[in-house]
Amino acid sequence: MNRAELADFLRRGRARLAPSDVGLPPGARRRTPGLRREEVAQLAALSVDYYTRLEQCRGPRPSRQTLTALARALRLTGDEHDHLFHLAGEEPPRRETASTHVSPGLMLILDRLDDTSAQVVTDCGEVLAQNAMARALTLDVMSRPRRERNLVRRYFLDPDARTLFPEEDRADHARAQVANLRAVTAARPDDPEPAALVAELRAGSEEFARLWNAHEVSLRHKATKRFLHPLVGLLDLDCEVLLSHEHHQLLVIHTARPGTEAHERLRLLRVVGLQDFTPGGVGAGGD
Repeated sequence: MNRAELADFLRRGRARLAPSDVGLPPGARRRTPGLRREEVAQLAALSVDYYTRLEQCRGPRPSRQTLTALARALRLTGDEHDHLFHLAGEEPPRRETASTHVSPGLMLILDRLDDTSAQVVTDCGEVLAQNAMARALTLDVMSRPRRERNLVRRYFLDPDARTLFPEEDRADHARAQVANLRAVTAARPDDPEPAALVAELRAGSEEFARLWNAHEVSLRHKATKRFLHPLVGLLDLDCEVLLSHEHHQLLVIHTARPGTEAHERLRLLRVVGLQDFTPGGVGAGGD
């Protein structure tokens, strides 16, 4: 681990970003350009003390999960992402598998959608990034351990995850999840990630196994989806999916048509902000 180079790289990455680049308010006048340390720590879900020690060539060697979070917070390119891993003495993730690094372009779009729920999800269902409205709608998935960020795993293995959807919609939602994963697995036969997820879910969920054996195939696409939010109630939302083929990532956006009751409820949700109103937290995913 090259502590001095890592610290310098982090400082320079922080200095080149403005709050508006990452979806943060400008705040008070700044004596120096760039983000503050506490802002980077907030974006990466790290303690300010831990991040400060990294910039001061102190502290423990960062984990791979921490490096990935820092790369997203600093809006690093793919090459910069790999360089960050090398400076920390880690090998970057293999390129033959789906990347969990969100491109700066997708992050820029995500940051600009401040009044619309948007999140970046892998084609296997892992949430990689959320904006504030997505956290308000589907709860803060990114604060959970990585294993709990996969929407398909949570939907079939965590009973609380389904409470985000009306009961009468849950069977169709389950079918759509399995049909999408079936298509992804066939498209990436040499990638162990989707195959391992399928094996885990077939062993852990009778419903998943039954739906998998039905061999339905359908990729995510534009749809209308209903959410049962614990505070604002039922929301009928339009779901738009933008696909990045290079990274096997999807930008999922949920909007409400102006003049509808759902639109007014989304406005209310934006006001109340990020609070977990359900026991244990649903975080089930609006993929």
